[in-house]
Amino acid sequence: MPPETLFESRLSSLKLLGRGKVRDIYEIDRARLLIVTTDRLSAFDVVLSDPIPGKGQVLTRVSRFWFDRTADRVPNHLLDVPLAEVLPDPAECEQVESRALVVRRLKPLPVEAIVRGYLIGSGWKDYRRTGTVCGIELPSGLRLADRLPEPIFTPSTKAELGTHDENIDFARMVERVGSNLAEQVRDASLAIYAQAAEYALTRGIIIADTKFEFGLDAEGQLYLIDEVLTPDSSRFWPADGYRPGRNPPSFDKQFVRDYLESIDWDKKPPPPRLPAEIIAQTAAKYREAERRLMGHGGGL
Repeated sequence: MPPETLFESRLSSLKLLGRGKVRDIYEIDRARLLIVTTDRLSAFDVVLSDPIPGKGQVLTRVSRFWFDRTADRVPNHLLDVPLAEVLPDPAECEQVESRALVVRRLKPLPVEAIVRGYLIGSGWKDYRRTGTVCGIELPSGLRLADRLPEPIFTPSTKAELGTHDENIDFARMVERVGSNLAEQVRDASLAIYAQAAEYALTRGIIIADTKFEFGLDAEGQLYLIDEVLTPDSSRFWPADGYRPGRNPPSFDKQFVRDYLESIDWDKKPPPPRLPAEIIAQTAAKYREAERRLMGHGGGL
């Protein structure tokens, strides 16, 4: 692996709480966690064997950027704590530098908050079959990748590693978390998406859809957690390449999904190896998304 690549972190000074598809989570103390974003890539809910060099650093910088810009809408879990303060070992600090966040320790909600501004992916399949997306009626005659009349909120269950998320309607979300909390999450998600989509368009990027996650503190305060508006959690399309009626090019992991759809794989472990050119092109797409959004390429 290239030296800038990290498939799995190894920090002996902190207790490892778990490894997700992309992130390793460590306990700092009862109130704080260290989240390390690795270069792992998941597709169809399977973690691929080949990491994407520098991907975790891009995701961390992009998340920081959006956490900053959206803090006026809803508080987030990010803490302003230097990494060296929680990882005094210079070698460990260097291992995860620029890909680790010190965050509040919160209780994650058991749902994912998805906002769709365009008709694509599972939403398109749902619409073609039923004329709705997650129970929301849409106008007839919409095409693949059409912009929706207004963004829609379509929650899903939060699946365990190796299993699939399930789209649910708002009523089922209310059953899981209660009406007051469900409305808070919906309203915050739609507001953040609208703000971010408007900004991204000025940078030549269409945010077709995105996934947010939220958590609660001991007093019941809602926080935005995990990652936000990254190429992993969103579909980013170049505005200059967008044409309704066809699958747009993207600056996200859809490129890898498209490759995996083109080969003979049943979407179950073990995953196939990625060709070197697919890895390189995917890394370039992540860097380009960051460059467009933030005006630089993060030094990668």
